[in-house]
Amino acid sequence: MCESVLEQIKGGLIVSCQALKEEPLYSSYIMSRMAYAAMLGGAVGIRANTVVDIEEIKKTVDLPIIGIIKEVYGDCDVYITPTMKEIDALAACGVEIIATDATCRQRPDGRTLEEFFIEVREKYPDQLFMADCSNYEEGIRAAEIGFDLIGTTMNGYTSYTLGAQLPNIDLMKRLVKDCGKPVIAEGGIWLPEQLKAALDAGVLAAVIGGAITRPMEITKRFVSAIR
Repeated sequence: MCESVLEQIKGGLIVSCQALKEEPLYSSYIMSRMAYAAMLGGAVGIRANTVVDIEEIKKTVDLPIIGIIKEVYGDCDVYITPTMKEIDALAACGVEIIATDATCRQRPDGRTLEEFFIEVREKYPDQLFMADCSNYEEGIRAAEIGFDLIGTTMNGYTSYTLGAQLPNIDLMKRLVKDCGKPVIAEGGIWLPEQLKAALDAGVLAAVIGGAITRPMEITKRFVSAIR
């Protein structure tokens, strides 16, 4: 099962179909149609947020899903699948891959990533887990503690990686060379040539969100170019 999922997404594009409550396209139905359009366009997988969106997407597409739940706990900076509660919910809805923040920042319950993931892996030994990392050290550490996939998702989005040039092809290359696990390129891919550069760096697959499924942000980029 795990190997077949990795084969399905190998060398391809995963489209992130997400909209938060404050965004214009916030709707499980709309996200399902986004996912369907992505599938028709040739996507090999979908990244989606919340159980309701995932369940709706599953009605329209038959592609591997990277599932996350964004949940804010107080003033904690870790919000992507931060606790076992979110892991349990994603496992119950049958996503092929569960992604969680794998940065060095403290989790809502005060535990380290290692402490958290030991419990997660014991509970779900056959589930594929993706580590959303922000730098090289976090990627290596996540690989060492047993994550199945290493993502560059958080590069540029933590206080200590702000200002990173995205997409960070150099980071992708280093992780591919050293981490010993399949790498998923994610973050700042806006152009087809950037996607090709990421895949040429040796990653298993790449995730694109904003450049495809966030029309408000796409519009802003064009408008800013003419102002």
